[in-house]
Amino acid sequence: MSVKIRLARAGAKKRPYYHIVVADSRSPRDGRFVEKIGSYNPMLPQDHADRIRLVQDRVTYWLSQGAQPTDRIARFLGKAGLAPMPAYSEQPKKSAPKKKAQERLAALKEAEEAKQAEAAAPQEEASPSEEAKAE
Repeated sequence: MSVKIRLARAGAKKRPYYHIVVADSRSPRDGRFVEKIGSYNPMLPQDHADRIRLVQDRVTYWLSQGAQPTDRIARFLGKAGLAPMPAYSEQPKKSAPKKKAQERLAALKEAEEAKQAEAAAPQEEASPSEEAKAE
């Protein structure tokens, strides 16, 4: 049986509240679970003590039994010091331009650099001739 530590949604419409549960990965999100090991209230400020509650000894027990935390739960456990902090980037890969758009941007940058190099080259050549005129 594949066991996950994940969020189960509760609360009213537009007022989310989550239970942190240990559940079989095949069971529905808000359905059957093995054990409730905490809660998460996203409506509270980030520095509020009751925003994330965890039963630490049960979390460590389930992690030792091979339960896999979801990405959000792994972040919670990393902040609580119960597991290593997962590596993640702030900017998701989805927001990056697609391949062809990146190629077009690279071509535009090369064209701009070429124009700047051409504009700088005549100025450098003009400088020695101006010195010759001054003599």
